[in-house]
Amino acid sequence: MLRSVILLAAESPRLRQWFEQATAAKNLTQRFVAGNTLDDAEAACKTIANTGLQSSLDSLGESVHSAEQAEAATDEYVAAIQRIAAKSLPASISLKLTQLGMDISTQLAAENLETICLASANSGGVRVEVDMEASPYVDRTLDLVERQHAGGYNVRAVIQAYLHRSRADIQRLNKQGIPVRLCKGAYKEDSSVAFPDKSAVDASYRALSTLLLEEGTFPAIATHDDRMVEHALACVERLRLPAEQFEFQMLYGIRRDHQEQLARRGYGVRVYIPYGAAWYPYLTRRLAERPANLLFMLKNLLR
Repeated sequence: MLRSVILLAAESPRLRQWFEQATAAKNLTQRFVAGNTLDDAEAACKTIANTGLQSSLDSLGESVHSAEQAEAATDEYVAAIQRIAAKSLPASISLKLTQLGMDISTQLAAENLETICLASANSGGVRVEVDMEASPYVDRTLDLVERQHAGGYNVRAVIQAYLHRSRADIQRLNKQGIPVRLCKGAYKEDSSVAFPDKSAVDASYRALSTLLLEEGTFPAIATHDDRMVEHALACVERLRLPAEQFEFQMLYGIRRDHQEQLARRGYGVRVYIPYGAAWYPYLTRRLAERPANLLFMLKNLLR
């Protein structure tokens, strides 16, 4: 319920204006977003690398409205790939297909994704992680990921555990050897396509993480939920799965102590590092996902 309220409130222009002006909101943004530029993202990547953590760089943005905007986003990701390769950063990139023009045409997004994947291949195979968006985009997103994988490119799909269809999608991807990042899901969805309550989402996440660890190719378990982490680790122990065959993924600015603790235990941990001026949709989804994030903001307001 709280999650839905936050997502609806986030659509208010007045709330957005407050976020852009309030000191508390700026403090919150700085905690979860590395900065506005690729240089800022690189600096954050280097800082966390010193504690044994890897990164996935995300140039924030989605739902562009022109081919020129999609081309600019594509150029930014090519630059990020080239920077990762040139500086030997322990990083992948993460992108959204609506940022590459999916709302304009699927073909435009496909061409821009191909450009990015080609840059990756020419830069040593930097992994391209294709984020999942709201349910109407799932089929087209998976189709484009499969196309790039079939072309020999290093891509990873993202699957959201709260969607009813996700088990079938994971089985489809596993058969092709396509790596999957499993997250719970952060978009407002109707109960006809997504589990409406937390307990059902948690049960789905546990079942799907088990399926990925048993049958998947280098899966990424993306969660800050201690219960989900411990469930995954129990599966790893049961399967005697080597640490280099999977990884955890977590968000920049959340549970840093937990991230470093897992890394010290010898597990791969990749931190999702967002950067750029288009931070508002990203930030509001983070607030909706985790009540502790909202409490952090409210505490800053009271200071």
